[in-house]
Amino acid sequence: MGRMGRLVVVEGLDGAGKRTLTESLTAALREHGATVTTMTFPRYGRDVHADLVREALHGAHGDLAESVYGMAVLYALDRRGARDDIRRALDEHDVVLLDRYVASNAAYQAARLRQGVDGPVVRWVRELEIDRFGLPVPDTQLLLRVPVEVAAERAVARERQDTSRTRDAFESDDALQARCARVYDGLAASHWLSEWRVLDGTRSVAANREAMVVLAKELYLGK
Repeated sequence: MGRMGRLVVVEGLDGAGKRTLTESLTAALREHGATVTTMTFPRYGRDVHADLVREALHGAHGDLAESVYGMAVLYALDRRGARDDIRRALDEHDVVLLDRYVASNAAYQAARLRQGVDGPVVRWVRELEIDRFGLPVPDTQLLLRVPVEVAAERAVARERQDTSRTRDAFESDDALQARCARVYDGLAASHWLSEWRVLDGTRSVAANREAMVVLAKELYLGK
């Protein structure tokens, strides 16, 4: 029996507002009667590979953070550990909503290597996570697009308000974030892995709420 639910992924820069979007879209989907569950990657505090990532990005484990492929494997192994949970959730819910997924690995590692969407590391991420690890392919990927400067300002404000969300080496690298934004745009334009939709992350709360109601109806009733 094939999976029943739709796998929807929210992607974007650090500070773009992915958590807020995920919460708003979840509420809108439930208003339409959909059963929804969410998951956030990396799974800090729940998976050893994710914890190694966080520790490396805050200066631990020698030069591990400098290894593009080493870090990419850790991110991928975190998702590999959640594969069965995602599949089970798809059997039990109308919509499974993920805050970051495979495209995050592709975007950040390509940005680190200064490659585009047609570069070898993007192909390698797909081969590793989708082909070899067997992760479910998303039905829809949502790119929450904001100017790099806006994302950075939000990340700094978030850090001030919540000491548990201190920016790591990737989040505090403005040049890396700018390159990552360009890769994300390329992934969305090419509909990498599946359909992409680009959302304006600078819209007002009220405008975004209205947009979420429309998007939720399309995602749920269009399944």
